[in-house]
Amino acid sequence: MTTLEIPNIGTFDVELWEEGSGAPLLYLHGYERHPGGAGFLKRLAADHRVLAPEQPGYGNSTGFEHFTDVQDVALYYRELVESWGLESVDVVGHSLGGMFAAELAAVAPQLVRRLVLVNAYGLWLDDEPTLDPFGPADQVKAAKWHADPPEVEPTNFVPDPDDPHAPILFSARNLGCATKFMWPIAERGLRRRLPLIDAPTLVVHGTSDGLLPVSYAEEFVRLIPDARLHRIEAAGHYPMVEQEDEFVSAVSAFLAG
Repeated sequence: MTTLEIPNIGTFDVELWEEGSGAPLLYLHGYERHPGGAGFLKRLAADHRVLAPEQPGYGNSTGFEHFTDVQDVALYYRELVESWGLESVDVVGHSLGGMFAAELAAVAPQLVRRLVLVNAYGLWLDDEPTLDPFGPADQVKAAKWHADPPEVEPTNFVPDPDDPHAPILFSARNLGCATKFMWPIAERGLRRRLPLIDAPTLVVHGTSDGLLPVSYAEEFVRLIPDARLHRIEAAGHYPMVEQEDEFVSAVSAFLAG
């Protein structure tokens, strides 16, 4: 746990998962949870120094109350990267973390070398509304996966694994924080800022995602000047889990380019 103080914003305690060496890679997790030492992160750490902070308000990370809007989140990540003494990083953002990654790339282009957006939120299409991610739990769970949902969904940072109620409370807190940026819709003006992104961008999307249709990935590609799309078949909202090999291969090749 490290502490980050940002003038005129506040103080944050940051839970960080870190592994590997090489070019730094900042991973921003999705709206539900931090994946911890997930297989895809460990594999990316074979060639990169992976830095995966837990979003304020999630797990043991604090300071969520200091956020007034999504721009505060982008400034928070800018300050966090600079506190590590890094001049630039590759950034991979999944789901809500994709929204934050895109905001960071727009407001601090000097920090983002290459950008990967994975089944990212941040846009709204009137012609194809997204499924409410805070709707009925069974419906949402089924929509996230191409195949049958796993009995235990990917997670790690549970505060007290010996407490049978901990996962429920943990999930409720996470989702409560996510609503600030995603409810009633996950659109906070990012569309206007996407053309400001300078970093080469790879948009990765599991084509079976019942939360976010592929049209949202296509819209990201249309709006970001130097972006291309990589569709992953037989995968939903978590392509890095359902099709780990293809995900790691595509992301690694892009970052090496």
